[in-house]
Amino acid sequence: QGQLVESGGGSVQVGGSLTLTCEAIASKRCMAWFRQVPGSERESVTIFKRNDYGPYYGDFVKGRFIISRDDTKNTMWLKMKSLRPEDTGMYYCAADEGTKDWCEIDASLYKEWGQGTQVTVSS
Repeated sequence: QGQLVESGGGSVQVGGSLTLTCEAIASKRCMAWFRQVPGSERESVTIFKRNDYGPYYGDFVKGRFIISRDDTKNTMWLKMKSLRPEDTGMYYCAADEGTKDWCEIDASLYKEWGQGTQVTVSS
């Protein structure tokens, strides 16, 4: 079993909502959601540093997605609303303790990954 397990993906229509869940064996300082479409690199959706005030959001999800985490449950969520066709992709949970004061948005710097959960938004 992997360190991170995502769930909650599915197919919705434009404007719909989904909540993704990431369950970890142990939470890390930097917890993040990335997404990937075939032929493209993984892009950062949102990142939440432990005990930080404001998570990072990619410009394309600001105001529509909300990340939250509960370290007592080693669980992270991504609430997505007003979904668009361009939100379609495989969503991955990632975790890393990090080496800097901030959490990286570069996927290659994250050591732990889930298997991904597919989100499909249709018009």
